[in-house]
Amino acid sequence: MNRIDIKSLNPEQLAEFAVENGLKGFNAKQIYVWLHQKNVTDFDQMTNLSKQAREMLKEKCFITNLEIAQKQVSVDGTIKYLYRLPDGNCIETVLMRYEHGNSICVSSQVGCRMGCKFCASTQGGKVRDLAASEILSQLYATEQDTGERVSNIVLMGIGEPLDNFDNVISFIGIITSKDGKNISQRNISLSTCGIVPKIYELAKLKLGITLSISLHATTNEARKRTMPVSNAYPLEQLMQACRDYTKTTGRRISFEYAMIKGENDTQEDAVRLSKLLHGFINHVNLIPVNPVDGSPFSQSDARIIKEFQSKLTQLGVNATIRRRLGQDISAACGQLRNEHR
Repeated sequence: MNRIDIKSLNPEQLAEFAVENGLKGFNAKQIYVWLHQKNVTDFDQMTNLSKQAREMLKEKCFITNLEIAQKQVSVDGTIKYLYRLPDGNCIETVLMRYEHGNSICVSSQVGCRMGCKFCASTQGGKVRDLAASEILSQLYATEQDTGERVSNIVLMGIGEPLDNFDNVISFIGIITSKDGKNISQRNISLSTCGIVPKIYELAKLKLGITLSISLHATTNEARKRTMPVSNAYPLEQLMQACRDYTKTTGRRISFEYAMIKGENDTQEDAVRLSKLLHGFINHVNLIPVNPVDGSPFSQSDARIIKEFQSKLTQLGVNATIRRRLGQDISAACGQLRNEHR
């Protein structure tokens, strides 16, 4: 008998499972609290359930847990985890400490098939999707290790979240449940390289999350050199999808722009970027690209990045330069996993 991944069940699914197996509705809520508030790792820790109920759960279900394979701590307080999954694969999670609270960057897949040339995550391709429980467990394990609460979530780790759409949406539903962590949707950001059909699918859900678009270029030719997804979904389609998303949801989109030396960092690029974003209530996050072994790309000079930001500001675009955390550790997405592999 295949056992059920109980941590991936939302409250309604768990209630249905409980009733089908002779438990009461309130037992489902008890189980949910144990899993998603108290972060238990074993059914025997659910002490307000009968022994018979716990034995049934052990027989029919399993609780996904992660093991810390490696941990790096930066002088600025950033922590990078390499978590080992139950099947032996590894993923990365980063805890970032800010004055307003702790943010966590979680992975959504083992590896990635998007092929962005400047990203270490895609080296070796995609192995598999993560279950909702495996995305959740990154946050739970990190809170257990640090003893600190996480208040903000960024789906920007290894993998393309919209390429694992159903499990990511399940994760968002569970993590925002009032009987679980009860994290506000407004405290969740989802980053995508631009899978246009999935952007439309996401828009229909009208979630309160922040959608971040990894743009990184101002022409189709330049974007194809660094982001193969542009071969399937050109800039024109992507930007139209963004406009439609904003119209449907009423939510502002954040645009990520990795500053790559000699590739996308000219004043002309800044002008083209401002034209692409015309009409948006937008925000551009300029990211000094991290050096990646095997990649021909390097980050733009600090002066060039500052001049790029100034030009965008002159053109009426709200642009900030991302503060770089964890520079003394393998904080760039995919680096630690690649070193481990």
